[in-house]
Amino acid sequence: MKKKNKRWVNACSHNPTVYFNTENLLEQLHLHTVCRSAQCPNQGTCFTEGTATFLILGDICTRNCSFCAVTHGAPKAVDQKEPNRIARAVAAMNLKHVVITSVTRDDLSDGGAFQFAETIVTVRRETPGVTIEVLIPDLMGSEDALSCILTERPEVLNHNLETIPRLYQKVRPQ
Repeated sequence: MKKKNKRWVNACSHNPTVYFNTENLLEQLHLHTVCRSAQCPNQGTCFTEGTATFLILGDICTRNCSFCAVTHGAPKAVDQKEPNRIARAVAAMNLKHVVITSVTRDDLSDGGAFQFAETIVTVRRETPGVTIEVLIPDLMGSEDALSCILTERPEVLNHNLETIPRLYQKVRPQ
């Protein structure tokens, strides 16, 4: 029996209505996703399933890592209304589990920890029972910033280790 070759990367949408509804909601609420900003090849699959990974603190990173597709440069001011819009999207998408990540914001004294905390609080208030996963930047090594996020008790706290120390200068010049 011949095996079917299933492609999971850039899969075609089996339900374009859900895809466009997800895309339109994100556009209407002026929300960023890692799906778009990092040019994720699985965006079609996620949007078709009515989900997305929310990207807070804008869509411009203060770092210029060679492995990342997110735009780098001078970011805009932190949008204080962003947590409310994310909470609205989580409710509208009827998510049971939400993943929130961010660009790296070395321009902020807390690395963006307060915005993570506010987003967790706001999402929980608007959608009780939702589980929250955060994928945080290194917060410039600040234990206080990490505590700010952990105080709000996300169910999952993640942090990517992009490379080993001997390769930092090559792939993470900052």
